[in-house]
Amino acid sequence: MNKKMRLLAVPTLALGAIALAGSPALAADSSYSSTLGQLNGTTGTGSITVDVTGDQAAVKLQVSGLAETFMDGPYPHVQHVHGGAQGVCPTAADDANGDGIVSVTEGAGRYGDILTTLTTSGATTPAEGLNLELGGQGGSYTIDRTITLDDATKASLEAGTAVVVVHGLDPATAGVPEAVFASPSDLDPALPLGATSPALCGTLVKTQMAAMPSGGADTGVATQSSNTAGMIALGGGLVLAAAAGGVFVVRRNAANNA
Repeated sequence: MNKKMRLLAVPTLALGAIALAGSPALAADSSYSSTLGQLNGTTGTGSITVDVTGDQAAVKLQVSGLAETFMDGPYPHVQHVHGGAQGVCPTAADDANGDGIVSVTEGAGRYGDILTTLTTSGATTPAEGLNLELGGQGGSYTIDRTITLDDATKASLEAGTAVVVVHGLDPATAGVPEAVFASPSDLDPALPLGATSPALCGTLVKTQMAAMPSGGADTGVATQSSNTAGMIALGGGLVLAAAAGGVFVVRRNAANNA
């Protein structure tokens, strides 16, 4: 007696999917994002996403169009997650002394103190808040790294009061006299006011995480959802399915005898 098997369908990735089927990537516990708005005459743009898993946060910050040079070198832009206040960005109405720049201290009543410094490498504590060497360099840059969150930052994210602020104004667009721009910073008198004042700002908002689909496509064929390779009986044949994609359909030949 000789049984013949006929291969009906073999999608390109099926073999690899079945051989290498494994656990899916670990999903984040929660995700946050913001499109950063402009302050103090800034013409740049920015966006940030923060994916939190436990006490780890995958941060991706992208900015462009900011001031490019400072004292014949790349302009160092520092940025932070602020919190513990109203969870909003300041407006021109917060310019308490009327000098034309909303400074850090004038905006702090809206967005709060530094909780985490978004450095390009190394430590991320508030102590690094003015570490220019670890700031973004130039007018356009990306910070893409995973950092450890402290309890205060996690609590602020969960409460909806975490605000990202990118600092460093462009004197060409700030709209104030040079004497005002170059006056001592309210954070460090050794630095110009314009160099430490907020340029971009945005509240981190929790994003809707994608739900896993329930059931398969309505093809009229039974399917199985699984993280490992599975086998499903279909009439006279077998379906070998892998969660990573790809399906084998193998059917017995109607003639079982040689």
